[in-house]
Amino acid sequence: MSADPVATGADDAGALAAPAAVAERPGDSGPAIDCSDVSVLFGEFCALDGVAASFDAGAIHAIVGQNGAGKTTFSRVLSGLIVPDTGSVRVHGHELRGEGVGEARALGVELVHQHFALPPSFTVAEALELFQTDRRRSPFYRRRELESGWSEPLAALGITLDPGARIRDLPVEALQSLEIARALVSDAKVLILDEPTAVLSPPAADALFERLRRLRDEGVTILLVLHKLREVSAAADTVTVLRGGKVVLPRRPLEGVSHDELSNLIVGSTGAEAPLAPALEETPAEVASGAHTLVVRGLTTDAAEGDVALDDVSLTVRAGEIIGVAGVEGNGQRPLVAAIAGMLQGKSGTIELDGRDVTGCSALERRTLGVRAVPFDRNVEGVSSTSAIWENVAILTALKQGRFWINPRRLRAECAAEIDRWQVSYRDVSEPVGSLSGGNVQRVILARELTDGIRVLLAAQPTRGLDVGATRFVRENLRALAQQQAGVLLVSSDLEELFELSDRLLVFYGGRVVAELSPPYDLATVGVAMTGGGK
Repeated sequence: MSADPVATGADDAGALAAPAAVAERPGDSGPAIDCSDVSVLFGEFCALDGVAASFDAGAIHAIVGQNGAGKTTFSRVLSGLIVPDTGSVRVHGHELRGEGVGEARALGVELVHQHFALPPSFTVAEALELFQTDRRRSPFYRRRELESGWSEPLAALGITLDPGARIRDLPVEALQSLEIARALVSDAKVLILDEPTAVLSPPAADALFERLRRLRDEGVTILLVLHKLREVSAAADTVTVLRGGKVVLPRRPLEGVSHDELSNLIVGSTGAEAPLAPALEETPAEVASGAHTLVVRGLTTDAAEGDVALDDVSLTVRAGEIIGVAGVEGNGQRPLVAAIAGMLQGKSGTIELDGRDVTGCSALERRTLGVRAVPFDRNVEGVSSTSAIWENVAILTALKQGRFWINPRRLRAECAAEIDRWQVSYRDVSEPVGSLSGGNVQRVILARELTDGIRVLLAAQPTRGLDVGATRFVRENLRALAQQQAGVLLVSSDLEELFELSDRLLVFYGGRVVAELSPPYDLATVGVAMTGGGK
């Protein structure tokens, strides 16, 4: 790293601010991005099929489509991560020759991934310095000088972060801002953001869009891969729709396409309701509608990773009720779910399920009694991406049966029948679950969790990063589950989702419940409580 970070920070202040980042390079001409006949094959699977698209400079372009439509593959082609099997990509008239990310970055293309790429053990200053690839480096540096040198560039972007803070300790909103800063220090002219709002609260998403509009006005071309049509309307100048790896709506000004037309283009239908997953075969008849299914009293925990501790939390979930949990991420949602599921031991307080004290029960015992969970991060906490689909679905069945009683052939057949009922799109149950789209991974998790005997579902960000069709599918099945007299604790950063589904709404701040609200919900009231005004 640089041996003179103080001078470095001063030199790069302009690079972090957008005007210097969009200075014309000699010879730049034409649209910012121009693609012709781009196809990408993964074995026999065609991820992109003859894609032709063009994006003008100095505008915000939304790229939308269902999970598996090819959006992420397309963004990786544009950023040099994937070399297409056919076709060409030009950046301001310069053709990408398939030389990798470095070539695309040299032309000013930067990709901000959906899953953040900054090293967790690095400080903010170290991470930013790491991406200064155009500077001669020394293996030695003074940490204090490095941090001091990056203070001014961060402030120029309006990012109030401690340059000495560790990446792993930052909240998601700060990580998103830092990822954009990381891209801009590399002199970005074309900024591609893959699902940038997937981990942001609505206020943080609005702040991100405002920042992107400022960058657009300063000349940066921005490509946004999005799922939520509300966000497309809020952020973009144009929209392009991909479906099945093909462009079904070439770039069009946003005012030239209606919400219904866009939705129909994305899902490839007339917008008919997605069919529900099958009802549970056994609904506990002995549980009266409205009876308390889950009761939490005075729960206090240690902090969970990336979150605060719970402080004397009490709540109830009745049979047939969906209880929403709102709050800026990092205010106790993770330890709440972990403690109820049995993955985090409480310091004090009790947890009851159908009148039975389960405070001392293990996670497996609680599952046997009917506690199921859709975790916050489906790819990290919900599945083993490198393991087969059937292994992910059958793992808990296998744990109960014992390793000497496992019949893989029978488990594969049962898995295929179950995920077919949940309309999972897959080729073979033996393929890695990581090969599935996000929506299909979520359906695999639901197929595993929403089995007979369920009493309480802990649904943590169940539609995060999902397309319109998959989001509708999950929401309808949460309603169906409640109608079958299970209780649902819904943790979501999507206030629209919480307002639509919740029978009651709990607002968390600083590890405590600061408000309990009933419909109709008032956005302003909820927003004040989420930011500490309801304490």
